[in-house]
Amino acid sequence: MKKSHNESNLMLNISPQIRHLYDLLDRRELFQRTAAGFTGLALASLLGDSSARGEISLAPHHKPRAKAVIQLFMHGGPSHMDLLDPKPELTKRDGQPMPDSFTDLVKISAHGNLMKSPFKFAPAGECGVEYSEVMPHVAGCADDIAVIRSMHCEHNNHEQALWQMHTGRIVSGRPSIGSWVTYALGAETENLPAYVVLRNDSSLPTDGARNWSSGFLPPKYQGVHFRHTGTPVLYLNPTTPVSTSIDNLRRDLLKTMNADHLLQHPRLAPQLEARIASYELAGRMQLHAAEALELAQETKETHDLYGIGSEKTDSYARRCLIARRLVERGVRYVQIFVAGQIWDTHGNNAVATRNCCEKTDQPAAALIKDLKQRGMLDDVLIVWGGEFGRTPVSQSGDGRDHHKQGFSVWMAGGGIKGGQAYGATDELGYYAVEKPTMVADLHATILHQLGLDHERVTYNLNGRDERLTDVYPAKVIDELIA
Repeated sequence: MKKSHNESNLMLNISPQIRHLYDLLDRRELFQRTAAGFTGLALASLLGDSSARGEISLAPHHKPRAKAVIQLFMHGGPSHMDLLDPKPELTKRDGQPMPDSFTDLVKISAHGNLMKSPFKFAPAGECGVEYSEVMPHVAGCADDIAVIRSMHCEHNNHEQALWQMHTGRIVSGRPSIGSWVTYALGAETENLPAYVVLRNDSSLPTDGARNWSSGFLPPKYQGVHFRHTGTPVLYLNPTTPVSTSIDNLRRDLLKTMNADHLLQHPRLAPQLEARIASYELAGRMQLHAAEALELAQETKETHDLYGIGSEKTDSYARRCLIARRLVERGVRYVQIFVAGQIWDTHGNNAVATRNCCEKTDQPAAALIKDLKQRGMLDDVLIVWGGEFGRTPVSQSGDGRDHHKQGFSVWMAGGGIKGGQAYGATDELGYYAVEKPTMVADLHATILHQLGLDHERVTYNLNGRDERLTDVYPAKVIDELIA
């Protein structure tokens, strides 16, 4: 194979071993032979599409209270009046007709009369905030938790509500909050992705990868899916093992060739830099990802704390413990999804809600306790919640329908003042009436705890400065901050 003038000059600057390997193979054959070790990684997660653009990450705008975020996303919409927002008046009026003031319900659903919660509430911790009996473990952390009881969003459909909760608006195609965070702050580790997604290994959640998409931001800010059982990332390692020396030679050669290719195509520099960075991350992950997700390194006491090994809790417990190990190693944003859409309790609400709690309550509380005992809770912000709540009226007899007008989420750690309930819905749990909190307020507060001013985290797209909170008059919720 005849080498070009540029390639001949390049050969003067590399080692004899790499020169010999390069002489033996043409470029196409070389990449075919090295593909198993480098490009076998699930690069769709790392590269997204081919429209990567260059950008500069921002420094924090003020001193951050949190270094990382773990988002415990409860797909389907948890029932606030059954978990975090007790309604004695709803209990008194159980079975009465739906009030005329209940407007904008989902029109296609069979709504019935008012339906009380089947669960008892009790004060928890020294703060005395009331929690449902089906959340005993989270209730045990009440003094570290701030419950927001006055959330509201703009749509009753799952997809649109998911888009708003993850991206700030009820339209698709925008970057997720995890992508905005990593775009603004960059990574704290070179060996793992800055934004990791932990979901059920066998199925995608509703709306799939758009939950962690980078949208119009460069694709390297998209969330990277890690498996919580078996190999962390599919095809991470070569199908045929190679020696360390050969592997290092391959890496060095590819690095040299990439640099040469970049010099030859200056107009494509932003795209090529993003793509090369993703390949290099893939190589480093071969060494570090498996160790980060090796739960056998944890003690039996830690496994028991999370509920690993118990049929109900094992899957979610593993993801929560992996999340702690990831932020411990510098991952900036971790998003944990439940399996499927389990909180979507259109029927048999009492049994379904209890089942959801049996799967997630202990692991979520263990995450708080584990971070706290390791001295990490002040640096890690935990956010729990779904895309909306559930109706105070029945659906088809024993279920609850989607509800956007008022619902609850909770936050802990990362400089949040625990032991409080912020805001309120009306006496029946329908409208957010006291300190109503829109999704943009929640997003602004999360960014603030990370040291970011939500109005200054922008990306110029077609001449318009886009941001997570868009044009909403978002405010940081100062009362939540310690």
